[in-house]
Amino acid sequence: MSSLSYDLILAGLSVGSAAALTGIGLIVTYRATGVLNLAHGAVAMVCAYALRQCVVGWGRPLWLGAVVTLLFLAPAIGVALERFVFRPLSVLGGDPAQTLVASIGVFVLLVGGAALVWGQGARDDAPELVSADPWGQLAVVLVLAAGVGSVIRWTRFGRELRAVVDDRQLAVLGGVDADRVAAAGWAFGSFTAGLTGVLLAPYVRLDPYGLPLLVMEVVAVAVAARMRSLPVAVVVALGIGVGQSQLTRVHLSGWGGQLVQAVGANLFVAALLVAALVLPGLGARDALPRTATARVATPPGAWIVAAVLFLLPLGFAGSDLHTSVQVPALGVVLLSLVVVTGRGGQLSLGQAAYAGLGALFTALLAAGRFPGLPRLPELAALAVAVLLVAPLGLLTGWPAIGRHGLSLALATFAVGVGVSRFVFAQPYATSGLSLGRPSGFDGDRAYYVLELALLTGALLATHALRRGRTGRALAAMRDHEAGASAAGVRVPSLKLLAFVAGAALAALGGGMLGMGLRAFDPSAYDPVRGLLWFAAVVVLGADSTLGALTAAALLVGLDAGARGGVAAALIGVLAVCVGRFPGGPYEALRTAVGRLRPQRRARLTPLGLGVRRRLRMVGVPVRAGSTAAGHAAVARRAELGSGRVSGGTRDLRGRDAGPGQQGGTGSTAATRRDVARPAEADTERTSGGAQDPRGRDAGAAQPGGTGSTAAPRRSEISPTAATRRRAARPAEADPGRTPRPRAPRRRTAPTRTPPALTAHALYARYGSFTALDGVDLVVRAGQVTAVVGPNGAGKSTLFHCLAGTLRPVRGRVRLGGRDVTRLAAHARTRLGVARTFQQLAVFPSLTVAENVRVGAEQGRAPEPGSVERALRLFGLDGDLQSLPAAGLPTGTLRRVELARAFAGGPRVLLLDEPAAGLDTAEVAALTLVLRALAAEGTALLVVEHDLDLVADLADVVHVMTAGRVVASGPPDRVLDAPGTWETPA
Repeated sequence: MSSLSYDLILAGLSVGSAAALTGIGLIVTYRATGVLNLAHGAVAMVCAYALRQCVVGWGRPLWLGAVVTLLFLAPAIGVALERFVFRPLSVLGGDPAQTLVASIGVFVLLVGGAALVWGQGARDDAPELVSADPWGQLAVVLVLAAGVGSVIRWTRFGRELRAVVDDRQLAVLGGVDADRVAAAGWAFGSFTAGLTGVLLAPYVRLDPYGLPLLVMEVVAVAVAARMRSLPVAVVVALGIGVGQSQLTRVHLSGWGGQLVQAVGANLFVAALLVAALVLPGLGARDALPRTATARVATPPGAWIVAAVLFLLPLGFAGSDLHTSVQVPALGVVLLSLVVVTGRGGQLSLGQAAYAGLGALFTALLAAGRFPGLPRLPELAALAVAVLLVAPLGLLTGWPAIGRHGLSLALATFAVGVGVSRFVFAQPYATSGLSLGRPSGFDGDRAYYVLELALLTGALLATHALRRGRTGRALAAMRDHEAGASAAGVRVPSLKLLAFVAGAALAALGGGMLGMGLRAFDPSAYDPVRGLLWFAAVVVLGADSTLGALTAAALLVGLDAGARGGVAAALIGVLAVCVGRFPGGPYEALRTAVGRLRPQRRARLTPLGLGVRRRLRMVGVPVRAGSTAAGHAAVARRAELGSGRVSGGTRDLRGRDAGPGQQGGTGSTAATRRDVARPAEADTERTSGGAQDPRGRDAGAAQPGGTGSTAAPRRSEISPTAATRRRAARPAEADPGRTPRPRAPRRRTAPTRTPPALTAHALYARYGSFTALDGVDLVVRAGQVTAVVGPNGAGKSTLFHCLAGTLRPVRGRVRLGGRDVTRLAAHARTRLGVARTFQQLAVFPSLTVAENVRVGAEQGRAPEPGSVERALRLFGLDGDLQSLPAAGLPTGTLRRVELARAFAGGPRVLLLDEPAAGLDTAEVAALTLVLRALAAEGTALLVVEHDLDLVADLADVVHVMTAGRVVASGPPDRVLDAPGTWETPA
């Protein structure tokens, strides 16, 4: 081995050892807390600065500075972050969206704080803790990896750590102190971050921006190890380090040589791109802070105030106006985040790259250096640059189709870092490049007027993407992606649209920013600035255009009027507290003011006072206001029943229906009469007359019985359903009373109709587990088909295969005569397959009417008046339709979801636990509506644990066990059949 190769290997081992330390720290923190600590590099930078301050600034011995920095300061930072930032978030549920934004906030806060304390200039006098010989660093890495692995594998703390990672709440119930485990993980992770910083500082520039970004680039090491395996992280880090050093020996001529040289100097960035874009994602949970409540309307007059403030700089002169020209340009860049992140719900940490590309392409086009294109005037160059950059939004839009959460965050950040390192930092692309202003707008005041015009155009474009059909679809995708897809929204295409539009706006703002500065400055589009822009938009209202403009003014104004780093520190503080007010500071202020206002005590009406007196006489305690609430609930239920079918001789979809029209389960006219009598049905159920709690007719005795109720079925019933039945049957709950006999609902023989949806030999697996084992199923028009079975039987998997959210390993799904096995969920919805979810899938930022309109606009065959009919049918018309979905009761939201599915005119309606969260009256009302839908010819498939509802509603029941259908037939024959619920051998 030559001396040069040996020296390069030693240099690579040195760099790889530092990267391995970063990987170990990130993995330990992630395994202990579930948080990908994006602030790891910022902690490393702060510790490196602290050691330099102790040794160089204060003249203390190196060993003392190292002990204080590594054994006290670094762990203390980790414990403080866990205690004051991430523990409150875990108590609130550990939402990955909030933890990700809080992590970025910590990064921005530490970077801004370091810039305030130590300045923004680079330092080259950092003390050397370990000699340049890599063997010492390598020994430290191996000892740490072995020690951490042994602790995790063999000690009680390691077992507790694994338990907390698997299920934090279950571990707490088992007696594990999850807070102690998380604090220990954060302390160790911060220790490794500090050690990485003090080891790297002597060999790289020490500044608040460069070192944190350098450490973040090596996150590829942890991603390649799937955030779990320490040995893999160490091996990958050392391998990349050695490979990067060996590439420095390659010398090629021309463009290829420059590319190889760029890759050789940034091999960790190339590895990050591969790990983020090629390897499977870390998780599927969304990482964007969704709107928990309806979007707060902009205060009256706010836009007038904003317009006045943006016009004020026209009266400035000199340096003040020179600074002001940056605000509109940055505002356009931040509007791109409003489109992508705020409205589209897609996390993007790489918008700085598109802004930089817009500035770079504008400069190249204006200078005549862009390949294949002639020299263009500055304004034309800006327009062409926007058109060239917009398709590049697919670089982040395409991965977003199949990635969410941390995976999407890393993918967008990797693209931003890759563009910065492989384009902006290369001399062949940026050397000798200047950027002028358009002819006639050379002065600051004239150029500011041009910027205001372009900003107005960007605001109009953003407004267009937030209104109308596209705006509702984007909001639906943001609020609930699976629900939007089930409603027929083309989610992949909509994601690409959001990223392409965001890239175009970012390119426009970047070009404007470059013209304002009269030069292309790569540092103005650094990935760290992209993180700062993202945090600023999120904390000031991700879906607020006014918030984006406010963020632009703050970022430019604070850094220009004070010492650098003030804006970053302020945004960091706000981002750290994002879990406290996800709707933005204005929403938090509005809520606080509302709490400070004196609240009027609710007073009962005279009727309520009379009812309370009667209840007190019989010893029933009543809280003030409950009687009024009860009356309101009864009124709502009556409204629900009376509003379902209107028009006398018209069916559910508004078509004329003759008196003799028959459905699969009975006449339509009879169904309408049943639906139109909710008050009578409620009276009979309350008085214990001729109907049971589900609205079934009860005779004197069951056929073949002796007057007692039928024997209970063998089932695995949810506690909610069981509790509801016990509460609805007080006579049966009393052992001293004779149970009231019941008779099954009388059914007419179902007409043999063609299959609407067919499943043939479906096989589905999750890893080595077989969830579906050759399932055949037929769902016919005009009938209600139910699938029941114990938990783990494969019901949900079958449902997902039919709906299109899961593709089976083998088998076919046919809609009518068409094979739809490979079609996505939104494509099946547009063909006539609608679905609901067990967990409510509504769009909280939209009103009730807008939720239903999404289903009508994206469904199979939008009909005039379909939204109004759906609202009336499910009792959602009147004042209720204009209310935001956020905060409505569960029963109302269940009706909203059903109305949205119905509004699209489905041929097949798939209902997953439709009675979940509903009370007895609401379930009875739901039963009537579903019977009416089946009578109109809709094919219904119901997956339900409430067997009473299944017995009332279904025409055909399929019982599943262990991924197979073990029994099929009418409910009165299948549900009570012996041996139905046993698992087959």
